[in-house]
Amino acid sequence: MATASKNAAIAELTESFRTSGAAVLTEYRGLTVKQLTQLRSSLREHATYAVVKNTLTQRAATEAGVTAFDEQLTGPSAIAFVSGDPVEAAKTLRDFAKANPLLVIKGGVLDGKPLTAADITKLADLESREVLLAKLAGAMNASLSKAVYLFAAPLSQTARVVAALRDKVDAEGPQDTAAPQDAAPQDAESQDSAPQDVAEGGDN
Repeated sequence: MATASKNAAIAELTESFRTSGAAVLTEYRGLTVKQLTQLRSSLREHATYAVVKNTLTQRAATEAGVTAFDEQLTGPSAIAFVSGDPVEAAKTLRDFAKANPLLVIKGGVLDGKPLTAADITKLADLESREVLLAKLAGAMNASLSKAVYLFAAPLSQTARVVAALRDKVDAEGPQDTAAPQDAAPQDAESQDSAPQDVAEGGDN
């Protein structure tokens, strides 16, 4: 590869490392072009998947301040640069690797922190951002529903409830002088096209 082309490839990889929230290093030895295309398509919403040259990638990672791939850039390498949900990207890679054992997840980096292959599997086991937000919204709606109902109730209805409670107290007579403790409220708990490869295959 000519020097100009190498420099351009390094610059592109460096930018990918710097602008991606996460990156996952894989070895794809033995996978067919069809399988790689399928993987790219599956990742498209959350990441770009590029076959890279190891020496150029190491230089780019160094320039970007990424050390997670030190000593791991061997064999035919490809990297998923994650710009979307890292959990969904990890799930896609994990599921593809289960169906196609020739894909080996070697490690990664998330928000500048190194990840092992085991870490990426744990990440894949988490619920997606969309699911967590939906659960949080549901919890908030559940805990606020009673308050919303009281605010929306007609004034006459509230007055009748207060009057009924007052009549009940008068009928039962004086109670123990100790002030009862309020019960704690029960809140609901919870809370595009395929990327171009930087370089085909491993180092020559």
